[in-house]
Amino acid sequence: MKEYRRAFTLWLKGLAMGSADVVPGVSGGTVALIAGIYTELIDTLKNIDAEALKLLFRFRLKEFWHKINGSFLLPLLLGIATALLSLARLITYLLQHHPVVVWSFFFGLILASVWLVGREIKHWHIGSWLAFAAGTAMAYWLTASMPAETPNSLWFVFISGAIAICAMILPGISGSFILVLLGKYTFILEALKGLRIEVIGTFAAGCVVGLLSFVRLLSHLLHRFPSTTMATLAGFMLGSLNKIWPWKEVISTNSKGVPLLTRNVFPASYEQLYGQDAQLELALLSCIVGIVLIVALEKMSKKKTSSISSISTN
Repeated sequence: MKEYRRAFTLWLKGLAMGSADVVPGVSGGTVALIAGIYTELIDTLKNIDAEALKLLFRFRLKEFWHKINGSFLLPLLLGIATALLSLARLITYLLQHHPVVVWSFFFGLILASVWLVGREIKHWHIGSWLAFAAGTAMAYWLTASMPAETPNSLWFVFISGAIAICAMILPGISGSFILVLLGKYTFILEALKGLRIEVIGTFAAGCVVGLLSFVRLLSHLLHRFPSTTMATLAGFMLGSLNKIWPWKEVISTNSKGVPLLTRNVFPASYEQLYGQDAQLELALLSCIVGIVLIVALEKMSKKKTSSISSISTN
């Protein structure tokens, strides 16, 4: 009975993490930190390595299950999957019918997350500021030059999964936000909503490769160069706000009417261009709600171990 109770508790924590991961700006890693499972999660993920795969392929399943901490990982992943499948339809609907309000909420989440990640830096020095500036400039350049629509090919979905999973496990960094930058956020949501197995499977495979390839590197960087690494991430998030701006003018579209090139405009210009209400009051309120949510999560996470000190390396 005790094992079932623990599994159910882990499923609930996974449900909370998945709910966070589906929203750009809210980090599943932060929720894991608040839930008190972050250290075990990182240690478990680091154990999914070549040795674990050898055990699996040799059908030494009991040893494989023990190595990957299966009794912890399985209910957690099931909770995350439940949340992703449940919320995909709702967020897709909101993005289609209330884009300005939803993107304003995301803008507030990301803006506050810059502050949250910045707080992880214990000692700001010249190297940290240079890393912050470089991250900001690089992200702004990437989001300004990147087309609004990126390839929907499976190879790009695979790469998107590999990159996004690294962000999903970091407190303060949102994997969904990375998908927004890559132009794959709505596409992945639609795939989840429609249960497109080939897309979901490819994305999941990318996540696995990302975990095997980058988690140890990220852990090493955060352990050896915590201030510089976190400053770069904070700057990257700040520079990327260009991509989240709610009011955009569509410059060009493809044959299906999907925007290929857009530029940011002021709310007044948006109203003149499209003859629609810019919903400025609702947008501001939505942005503030996003900021308050991140601040509340940060205050809750103070009760847990610092995210940087909790990362250990083998």
